[in-house]
Amino acid sequence: MSEAAPQAADGGASPPLIRLRNIVKVYGEGGLAFKALKGVDLDIAQGEFVAIMGPSGSGKSTAMNTLGCLDRPTAGEYLFKGVHVEGLDRDERARLRRRYFGFVFQGFHLLPRTTAQENVELPLLYRGESAAQRHQAARRALEAVGLNGWEHHTPAELSGGQQQRVAIARAIVSNPVVLLADEPTGNLDTQRSEEIMELLWKLNHEQGITVLMVTHEPEMAAYARRIVRFKDGLLDTDVPNASVMLRAAALSAGHGLAQGREG
Repeated sequence: MSEAAPQAADGGASPPLIRLRNIVKVYGEGGLAFKALKGVDLDIAQGEFVAIMGPSGSGKSTAMNTLGCLDRPTAGEYLFKGVHVEGLDRDERARLRRRYFGFVFQGFHLLPRTTAQENVELPLLYRGESAAQRHQAARRALEAVGLNGWEHHTPAELSGGQQQRVAIARAIVSNPVVLLADEPTGNLDTQRSEEIMELLWKLNHEQGITVLMVTHEPEMAAYARRIVRFKDGLLDTDVPNASVMLRAAALSAGHGLAQGREG
């Protein structure tokens, strides 16, 4: 698969950004086989913020790995931008991730002896961009997450919340279409967790990045526009979050009024 943007083959109306159809994932073989996903259907439109929830063993993490092209389903169809990706090999999935996806994990996964800026530059280094391009993009990403002035600090010199902000800057430095966050507040206290969720909400609302977040905390899921729950390897419920939609509408209305006054 090339680095160029996928194009839908039918040339018709734009499909959902992501579409899963009858996705099955089996680990192991024979009597030891475990079916983690048992036939999942899920559509995700571009610009959504979806919280993925469910108890341990429900299939939510397997679904996230599938959505992020970290793993390949055993059966079923996975379409990204209208193109089938379920049959891609390891290298093709890696190119797809590099071009379209950013990842944030519960553990920050920062290199301990490198600065915040150097950590953020890593995805661009793998893409072969020049030093000047990497430096400029990393500074922009750090500024976007509120860490302007912290570029030359190592992880040991940063708080947990700041380390997670560096991890988010690293995830967005390559301008991903989709940001996948796996328990992004799991290692943070309440105040830092709220700060990180406000940041993810802002990236979604203001920059239009599609955010898919696994969480077991209802307080964190409350920031999403939509809450999907898994149970026993199946999609159990899929509901919009009315409160956050009202918040987005109010902010949009306020922005429109401000523009009108400026005009």
